[in-house]
Amino acid sequence: MLSEKSTATVRATLPAVGAAIGDITELFYRKLFEAHPELLRDLFNRGNQAAGLQKQALAGSIAAFATHLVEHPDTRPDVMLGRIAHKHASLGVTREQYPVVHRYLFAAIAEVLGDAVTPEVAEAWDEVYWLMANALVAIEERLYAGHRIAAGDVWREWTVTARIEETADCATFQLVPADGGPAPAHLPGQYVSVQVTLADGARQIRQYSLSTAPGSAVRAITVKRVHGGPTPDGEVSHHLHAHVRAGDTLRVSAPYGDLVLHDAAAPVLLASAGIGCTPMVAMLEHLAETGHTAPVTVVHADRSPADHALRADHRRLTGKLADAAAHFWYEDGAEESEGDRTGLVDLTALPEPAPGTRAYLCGPLPFMRAVREQLLARGVPAADIHYEVFGPDLWLATA
Repeated sequence: MLSEKSTATVRATLPAVGAAIGDITELFYRKLFEAHPELLRDLFNRGNQAAGLQKQALAGSIAAFATHLVEHPDTRPDVMLGRIAHKHASLGVTREQYPVVHRYLFAAIAEVLGDAVTPEVAEAWDEVYWLMANALVAIEERLYAGHRIAAGDVWREWTVTARIEETADCATFQLVPADGGPAPAHLPGQYVSVQVTLADGARQIRQYSLSTAPGSAVRAITVKRVHGGPTPDGEVSHHLHAHVRAGDTLRVSAPYGDLVLHDAAAPVLLASAGIGCTPMVAMLEHLAETGHTAPVTVVHADRSPADHALRADHRRLTGKLADAAAHFWYEDGAEESEGDRTGLVDLTALPEPAPGTRAYLCGPLPFMRAVREQLLARGVPAADIHYEVFGPDLWLATA
């Protein structure tokens, strides 16, 4: 809870800080990486930095957290904090890194806002920062403890047992722990981080959803190659596609992620687009393995059937459920004989969601916004609509 004195100061200065937050975060990252270039090389996603996406996500989260403290002083935005903490845990972030961020973030605030940063303003926003940072540290350390590992010690060598070409641009890598030990437990829908060493020596990290259910004998990730070759926005996917084969090893984190099935008995709607199908297929496999009997609606959008990774698994697993139907929309090449549709996802073409339906979304932000709006219009409560974004979560930043 923000102190009464700081609440008044933050409320008064929030418009000015909010207006400048983009400049503040841009300067923050520049100062941080100038002092600690190893963080850009080995921890932060260079593609997101180059595109400005991480700056947008950081700005959105700070503004949203401060606004919540002022408008809802008796609660915390735990959904937002949990999502950030899961991502941090998958990267091995520890409490010792938060003072480093604080130093360069507040240096950027002072430089951008100048004389407006009085001691009182600095003290109030310092309180905001440490409320957010300490909340994240507490969640992250609980996540580490859940896997019975030391804080930050998330990495383990895994062996690639098979590589399956799903489409021209998607490959599945089946994995087992290289030390022969058991795979860490995960929940359907979670992801792992994969760290690879690139040609320039950088050890870049990306997150990939596990596309197999917890009960599977092996773990698997399905990776879509980002076009443009080994550029910052696609350098890890390009490396995996170009260099990793059966018998190779990968450095993989413990599994994390907050997009998981919440109620095993509830009706479910799984909506995805593109490579966003990967956590949905894992959820489908789990539902099939556990004998789920409530209605399940599967919705997917893609460019064409040929571009739809795991299409056969999508249909096969849907068919194993007692009360389920799959509905696929494609920009072109829809196979009408199989019930595919051409165009954008239109939920009005489907039966009304069953009472109590829980919806899970994964894909590009415009797709998820459109599906969420349709679900709300059809009576699905906002609290029952859950989502996952590949990359920085810009939902708040663009709201």
